[in-house]
Amino acid sequence: MKNYREYFNKKLEEILTQYDTPVWIAEGMQYACLQGGKRIRPQLLFMTLSLLEQDLDLGFPFAAALEMIHSYSLVHDDLPAMDNDEYRRGQLTTHKKFGEANAILIGDALLTNAFSVMVRGSIGKVSSEKILEIVALFSEYAGVGGMIGGQAMDVAYEGRSTSYTTVRFIHEHKTGKLLLLPILVACILGDASLEQRNALEIYGRKIGLAFQIKDDILDVEGSFAQMGKAVKSDEKLKKSTYPSIFGVEKSKEMLAESLREARMALKEVFPKEALQEFLELTEFMEKRTR
Repeated sequence: MKNYREYFNKKLEEILTQYDTPVWIAEGMQYACLQGGKRIRPQLLFMTLSLLEQDLDLGFPFAAALEMIHSYSLVHDDLPAMDNDEYRRGQLTTHKKFGEANAILIGDALLTNAFSVMVRGSIGKVSSEKILEIVALFSEYAGVGGMIGGQAMDVAYEGRSTSYTTVRFIHEHKTGKLLLLPILVACILGDASLEQRNALEIYGRKIGLAFQIKDDILDVEGSFAQMGKAVKSDEKLKKSTYPSIFGVEKSKEMLAESLREARMALKEVFPKEALQEFLELTEFMEKRTR
C-alpha cells in the first residue's frame, strides 16, 4: 500500500503543478489534494488492475481524476454551509486557508478538470468505447445517483431521527459509491469476466460500508491527534450514524461482518495467493485510527 501511495502521489503532483493561473486557485487545488490522505480509492484501482494482470499506468489518469473528485467533495463538505470544519488532515481546511468563495471555486476546478485529466491521459492507450463508459460511470457515481445524492440526504436528515434504511442509503451513496467506482473502472480496463466483476463488486460494496462504519466509530472514539480533524462532530450536528443507532459495540460487530463478507466474496473466485493486498486492506479498514 505504501508503494502505491508513493507512486501515485508523485504522479498526481506532476499533474496538479501544471495548473498555474489564477495562482491562488492553482495553489488551492494542490493544497486540497496533496496534504496527505490515505489514497484508498487509487489503491483500490491499482490493486484490481494488478489482480487482473494489467499495467498500472493504464489506470493512473482515472485514479488521479478520482482523487481530484474526492478532494473536491471534502473541500465542499468542510464549508460553513455544510459541516463547517476548520481542520482536515491536521491542516486548516481549504476555506480557512483561501477564503470561502475561493474554496468553492477550488472545489469546482478539481471536479471539472478531473474529466480532462482522465480523458486526455488515456487517449491512445484506452479504447474510446471504454473511455466513454468510464466517464459515464464517474458522472453517475459522483452525481445525484451517487455521492451528491447521499450528501443531499445527509443534509436533509441532519438533526432528525431516521431509520437504518435511510442511514444505509446515505452511507452507500455518499461514501460507498466512490469506493466502489475504482474497482468497476479497473474491471472495465482489465476486461474482467462477469464472475470476477460480480465478486469484486461485492467486495467494493462491503468495504464501502465498512469504511463508513469505521469513520462513525472513530468520530466517537478517536482524537484530533489521530484524525487530524475535529471529533464528535456527528454528535454535534445530530447526524444519524451507526453508533447512534446501534451503539459502538454492535457497530464494531457490523464492521467485522462486512469485512468478512468482503473477503469471502473474493476467495470464492480468485486464488488466495493473489489476494494478499485485498486481505491486508480489509485488516487496515478494521484497525485504522484515522
